[in-house]
Amino acid sequence: MSTPSPGPLTAPGIIGILGGMGPAATADFYAKLVSVTPGSSDQDHLRTVIWSDPTIPDRTEALLGDGPDPTPWLLAGSRVLREAGATVIAIPCNTAHAFVPRIAGHVGLPIVHMIGEVARHLAALRPHVRTAGLLATTGTVRAGLYQEWLGRLGIRLVLPDTAAQDREVMAGIRAVKAGTHDATTTALLARAAQRLTGQGAQAVIAGCTEIPLGLPADAVDVPLVDPALVLARALVRRAGAGGAAA
Repeated sequence: MSTPSPGPLTAPGIIGILGGMGPAATADFYAKLVSVTPGSSDQDHLRTVIWSDPTIPDRTEALLGDGPDPTPWLLAGSRVLREAGATVIAIPCNTAHAFVPRIAGHVGLPIVHMIGEVARHLAALRPHVRTAGLLATTGTVRAGLYQEWLGRLGIRLVLPDTAAQDREVMAGIRAVKAGTHDATTTALLARAAQRLTGQGAQAVIAGCTEIPLGLPADAVDVPLVDPALVLARALVRRAGAGGAAA
């Protein structure tokens, strides 16, 4: 009996994950993609290619003018995924989306825009979310990524003040990246979230993929929106609609 050969890597429906920003967030994203994929066997899951490159320069430092532009690394990683057979790209890093316009026309593959997916998710929530809070890197905040996408849908965004952004949000993100997060990290991020709900936020966006690793949803008294989970569900929907590249 002959052994069946595997399907070609160029077959439709292969998700390329451009990761390494950071490694723990990339692993967490893949776990979420697996968890939201319906199926009862290995064969029911989506084919993926993961390029995890932790040498990509810090995105926030680049946006603040304190570090090199990560665009060449992002473009090179996207091309690695394309050569490996990916038909669509997902980037589980919020801040990296500030650089998506620089690479989108040069990759040759569609990029599922995580922040756009979050905006659509918030717009579909019931009761209606009129005001959302954002916990994110300083780079994401300064780039205005969520402000732009939510503004299109008439959702007001509230942000931490400068002190809370540095001492609570960025401190929490750095702890997760360093692998040292603990109950203190959760307390810092929860305090920052509470400040946002005090400003009227009806939902809080965990707008850095490290934040859900340090801030459980039950530590916040309004819905905590996890962009990585939203992105994973969007990819599953696309696959169900006729392939991940549909």
